[in-house]
Amino acid sequence: MEHKTFGANLRPMGDSVIIDLSGDIDAAAEEALNAAYAQAEAAGADPVLLNFSDVGYINSTGIALIVGLLAQARKRHRQLVTYGLSDHYQEIFRITRLSDFMGMYADEASALQRDR
Repeated sequence: MEHKTFGANLRPMGDSVIIDLSGDIDAAAEEALNAAYAQAEAAGADPVLLNFSDVGYINSTGIALIVGLLAQARKRHRQLVTYGLSDHYQEIFRITRLSDFMGMYADEASALQRDR
């Protein structure tokens, strides 16, 4: 399997920030993922939305990195919301119970409308 370099781009959306993720989420993604989340937090974003639409692969280290973001968000009473996960990764998020602590939505529109 070809490794796809991880990328994270921020898009402000009202009080929220969307972090568009791309590539593979594994150990090589740690620095960029944490930096993107820190930028969103510094901007005062609540919630922070993670867009997984262009993510092809997440390994166990990648799941641990996402758990780390969730821990940071919960510590600071911020919501962490996800969308665009493939069916496979939706199931992984359910099995690992990540879905118990962060909203999972099919697309950006439903994620942004979650509480309205």
